[in-house]
Amino acid sequence: MNGTEGNGVVNPGAKIGDDFYDAMLQHIAGRFVALPDKPEETPETTLHALWHFAAGEPQSVEGAMQRALPGLNASDTDALRRAVDRRLSGVPLAHITGRQRFLGIDFFAGPDALVPRKETEILGRLALSHMAKLSAERGKLRIADICTGSGNLAVSLALHEPRCTIEATDISVPALRLAHLNAAHHGVADRVTLRDGDLFGGFAGQGFEGTFDLIVANPPYISSGKLKAMASEIAEHEPSLAFDGGGFGLSIVGRLIKEAPTYLKSRSWLCFEVGAGQGPHMKTSLERVGAYGAIETASNDAGQIRVLAAQTR
Repeated sequence: MNGTEGNGVVNPGAKIGDDFYDAMLQHIAGRFVALPDKPEETPETTLHALWHFAAGEPQSVEGAMQRALPGLNASDTDALRRAVDRRLSGVPLAHITGRQRFLGIDFFAGPDALVPRKETEILGRLALSHMAKLSAERGKLRIADICTGSGNLAVSLALHEPRCTIEATDISVPALRLAHLNAAHHGVADRVTLRDGDLFGGFAGQGFEGTFDLIVANPPYISSGKLKAMASEIAEHEPSLAFDGGGFGLSIVGRLIKEAPTYLKSRSWLCFEVGAGQGPHMKTSLERVGAYGAIETASNDAGQIRVLAAQTR
């Protein structure tokens, strides 16, 4: 069985035994480079996502695996081969398909902002846990999402907690355009306001001091010297603004923990992501600031602290 009918259309729902499917899968597997921060991507899931993209039905990896493979005509098979070649040349899968799933929600993705990672879901889940407790006490919540990028955190929090409004900032105007698209697509643009600014620069002088119940952030935390050593898929295709955290990778995170208390209410929370190995140092930094009382950490499956949460006194 070759998986192709006489009219050049690949059979819908092609099985593993189909020659064309097998050939493409082997082609991908032979040159596939797995990245630890994208565990959802394997040769098989990559092929499914690109197959749907070539058929004009772009999906996230997870979305593609939940659907039967559509039929491909001759033009589609050519598009699939080109998409596979782009992926194997190092172009991120989400840049080709334009889709990425985060906290169970599919987002538009592209080169203007960081592709949402599974590790950041640790931050999202911890933030949602605190939001549930805060909303039970306070009702409506005002949230800030700093370094919002594609808006995946802001939109996810807004969708999961309808009693909140979110002010999201980013220094990158192209990233904010993508965030606008995601907020509008998911119907939360009326509760997610996007602002151009460096960290809290979008709030300065506008009466936001002491008004937030929760601040979330996935700031840049890679040291400048390590950027070139990152996988080419990241270093050559994703915006350096989303990664470059200064000389030791801690410059922006350090500013975040010092500036956040100005904008938080009392007994409110700052939740943020840190790089592998940075957790203990940043916990000490939070303790030294003096504005925080309770401090929590959340770790990944390897036991590394990847998220910290600190409550203002």
